[in-house]
Amino acid sequence: MPLYEYRCAEDGELITLLRSMDEADDPVTDPSGSGRTFERVQSLFSTDRPAEEAGGGGGCCGGGCSCGKGSGAAG
Repeated sequence: MPLYEYRCAEDGELITLLRSMDEADDPVTDPSGSGRTFERVQSLFSTDRPAEEAGGGGGCCGGGCSCGKGSGAAG
């Protein structure tokens, strides 16, 4: 199940809940029991590793297809 973030409308507290996708937009019960209201916020994905370089193309005529082009065979 995914994690969703919700911000309190009254004091700005941010909470994270583990919910199914079907429950993502359902009302949130205030975990402190104070009756505060929470709204779902757009969560962002991040990583501490840089993106890897894209690999070379492997499409048709890259040397491995049956057309023979690029593999040294006459086509």
